[in-house]
Amino acid sequence: MTEARSTEAKSVAIIGAGPVGLAAAAHVLERGLRPIVLEAGHNVGHSVRQWGHVQLFSPWEYNIDRAATRLLATMGWNSPEPDAYPTGAELVERYLEPLAAKTALAEHIHTSSRVTGISRAGFDKLKTRGRESAPFEIRYQNGQGPEVIKADAVIDASGTWHSPNPAGANGLPAIGEARMADKIAYGMPDVRGKDRARYAGKSVAVLGAGHSAIGTLTDLAQLAAEEPETKPVWLLRGNDPAKSFGGGANDKLVARGELGAAFAALVAAGRIRVESEFRVSHLRANGARLIVATGAGSCCRQILVDELIVATGFRPDLDFVRELRIQLDPAIECPVALAPLIDPNEHSCGTVRPHGARELAQPEPGFYFAGMKSYGRAPTFLMLTGYEQVRSIAADIAGDRKAAERVELVLPETGVCSRSAAPGASQCCGGPAPSGVDACCAEDANAKQQGKTGRGCG
Repeated sequence: MTEARSTEAKSVAIIGAGPVGLAAAAHVLERGLRPIVLEAGHNVGHSVRQWGHVQLFSPWEYNIDRAATRLLATMGWNSPEPDAYPTGAELVERYLEPLAAKTALAEHIHTSSRVTGISRAGFDKLKTRGRESAPFEIRYQNGQGPEVIKADAVIDASGTWHSPNPAGANGLPAIGEARMADKIAYGMPDVRGKDRARYAGKSVAVLGAGHSAIGTLTDLAQLAAEEPETKPVWLLRGNDPAKSFGGGANDKLVARGELGAAFAALVAAGRIRVESEFRVSHLRANGARLIVATGAGSCCRQILVDELIVATGFRPDLDFVRELRIQLDPAIECPVALAPLIDPNEHSCGTVRPHGARELAQPEPGFYFAGMKSYGRAPTFLMLTGYEQVRSIAADIAGDRKAAERVELVLPETGVCSRSAAPGASQCCGGPAPSGVDACCAEDANAKQQGKTGRGCG
């Protein structure tokens, strides 16, 4: 067991050594605090490595934290070209690995250390008196067995990559989903690279309407050009495929706008079969193939494919924080104060105003969610947002309330409203927002002037 001694700097346990977790460690260290980074994977950036073949929508300038940059500068690091677009693998190789191995962070990072539970030392969830002064007790599992550390504060930046949403349209696994696991992949498999043999020449259904889904379908269409027997099928729960085409030229993350426009062209050309209003409920075998169905009996629709890729987003793993007093939005499973900013049912555009410790703090003093996990089930997270979160959180833990409240980030507009328009359309939710108004479109601006969180745009 490792315990923080009273003569030591205030300790902060950071769960996850991805981009946001390492940025948190850099800010904590810069504040004179002692970070303890616990990463479940064998290497830093473990989750990013799973989608290493994917090019980020944002260029390097939006993917590097400022405190991390200051640490890297001490070892003569050459920053990548700010306007170049890295892949996930390049983000790990050129940024995360040098940050973790060649700076002062190296001695604070523990890999192969999976957190299994967090509580207050000597206090279960029910006990209140004296709770705030008790340190956090973090249990984790490594190659040598169970371990325990104590810390004064905790930042959970463990992400959501390893807890994907299931195929079922009702949020539950489709009936038969577990049994058909060998025919199902989640997230963004490398269909043209290391996973090519699995998908080439096959009929492949992709379920989802976000960027992971359209990126995978785009890759499958390119694979089909090389392997003509490859048949991409897009399973869409909604009834309007154009909603997935994005903001096109209006998107200030240019690569994201270009992806949506290219995907729209593939759909228009008939290179991707579209099955809209397809709400999966059942999966079952048909010989060596897979039947994907919307129900049972005479009213069901079904398709027959070789493989299914489920790209329906992710959800937070909250199991190891059950003994902490946390309060989350009941729908999005994110901090309550953050929910109105990111709720896809109401938030009209992909851009979310910067936020920090105030929105992310929990009823358990000293505990914070950050990064993808702070967004719960919402899909709009940008890496730069996570960097601003942990800058503010580190300031809050250090007692610098003024810095914690200060906004030090300007995000690019996405040009994407919930009401979609095909690329090239001149109107988005009533047209552009008036100059100088914090909104992405006219209807969004009007709603905010009336005191609402946003228009929703449909």
